[in-house]
Amino acid sequence: MKVSPLQNARYGYTPKLPGMLRGGISQISVKVGAATESVADQDKIKALFPNTYGNNEITFEKGTNTSTPKKQVVGVILSGGQAPGGHNVISGLYDALKASDKNNVLLGFKGGPSGLIDDDFVEFTDEFIDAYRNTGGFDIIGSGRTKLETEEQFKIVTEVAKKHGLTAIVIIGGDDSNTNAAVLAEYMAAHNTGVQVIGCPKTIDGDLKNEDIEASFGFDTATKTYSELIGNIERDANSAKKYWHFIKVMGRSASHVALECALETQPNICLIGEEVAAKKMSLSSIADYIADAVEKRAANGDNFGVAIIPEGIVEFIPEFSMLIAEINELLAGSKTDEFNALPDWKSKFAFIKEGLSAEAFAVFEILPRFVQQQLFLERDPHGNVQVSLIESDKLFAALVGDKLEARKAAGTYKGKFGTQHHFFGYEGRCAFPSNFDSDYCYSLGYNAFMLIQYGYNGYLSKVSNLSKPAEEWNAGGMPITKMMNIERRNGEDKPVIRKALVELDGAPFKYFEAHRDEWAVETAFTYPGSIQYFGPSEVCDLTTMTLALEKGEKL
Repeated sequence: MKVSPLQNARYGYTPKLPGMLRGGISQISVKVGAATESVADQDKIKALFPNTYGNNEITFEKGTNTSTPKKQVVGVILSGGQAPGGHNVISGLYDALKASDKNNVLLGFKGGPSGLIDDDFVEFTDEFIDAYRNTGGFDIIGSGRTKLETEEQFKIVTEVAKKHGLTAIVIIGGDDSNTNAAVLAEYMAAHNTGVQVIGCPKTIDGDLKNEDIEASFGFDTATKTYSELIGNIERDANSAKKYWHFIKVMGRSASHVALECALETQPNICLIGEEVAAKKMSLSSIADYIADAVEKRAANGDNFGVAIIPEGIVEFIPEFSMLIAEINELLAGSKTDEFNALPDWKSKFAFIKEGLSAEAFAVFEILPRFVQQQLFLERDPHGNVQVSLIESDKLFAALVGDKLEARKAAGTYKGKFGTQHHFFGYEGRCAFPSNFDSDYCYSLGYNAFMLIQYGYNGYLSKVSNLSKPAEEWNAGGMPITKMMNIERRNGEDKPVIRKALVELDGAPFKYFEAHRDEWAVETAFTYPGSIQYFGPSEVCDLTTMTLALEKGEKL
């Protein structure tokens, strides 16, 4: 198969490991830290996880390996959406496993968690792994969104594990996937199967992090990819000087991607969902905020600009959340079929007006028709509005346009307002991983094997001190239950990993807040360019600005 020169060169890249993981498996010892407790709802989480709750944090260090040697047969799955670096997690896991004993086996179960249930797998070899090193995507074994959460599923997975003599299962995924890993680990321990379960933190959205997990893998590469594209658009806007570009970026539950891209590119506008919620901003007030920047720039002769919009922004707007909740109730049960059977939009609009409260309908009525209709597109599996289908970039462009027309009629605005729209999502999920993500992911996989070798179960592979050179990174593990709390899901209390939102008192947001008024009016664009893989470390091994600011480093 023909490969590009860059792809061929990346095969040969040697990822950097934390200092304590270098020098051979026999020279890695373990230091046991403090016992842990869940982030909230301690009594409830402890009751649900009696066999895996409260375990100690651990750190690896240089020293004699004291683990008990045994043949390891490990299964690995990729779960959820793609994120750059997943192939290197598997590569690191494979290399550590084979370095310990060449007779150890790594099985990749295909298509995500369903691969474990269907017993659909491949046994990895050197040749197989070498074709995927340092490359993007999850195509090595594919991924899926099946949840491992029922007793029946656990019994099947246990039988599959027994059939292959599995000693451990590694689940590479986000918060939901690692919640499933914790539940599976508890089941394996409760039934004395001897199978360990280890998780690895993945998501480009950046919302799987806390005091222990400094970054989820893929966030670095994805935001650098989006920032390159945004920088290109900024350069184009500054060249043509005739369009406002509204750019929607990934981030359904948190605005980490939008914030990082804003720090990288210094756009005129970037909405942060968490701030919108905290300030209880309305659609109208947000539109006015953007329109103010458009008007001020137009007064300087700049009828162009760039606005970054997080994918899930509408869910942070209180009045829009209320509207969505009422729509979900309006179409509950058979009402969806009744609505869909109506012959045209006029009759559907009347149905909606009759079914919504006056407050909710007032919000619905100011929306552009295309957004009104998007709210009634295909429902998710739970019968709810699919917020990701709402073109929020076009929504705000339309609302701002209405505001400017009103100002023009009042004589306060004399500029021109042409728009272009973009959504950057899939472009970043399978990009060639940056050196940072290549190194970080390889380290997570290598470290996962060390957790397996030392007999840990229900742990998340943890690599920290990430703003420093890889030599100074720390490797170890933390019980997944430490990150968990109880949340209401589909009418039931469920143990889940708490999502990390943008902290409005955190250093990354504070830096953005201190500069955004200047960026709104001035053309202060910065152009990150493409990810660099070869050259000086200060160019090629950069972490995200978010991580640098969180660690107190100057930009």
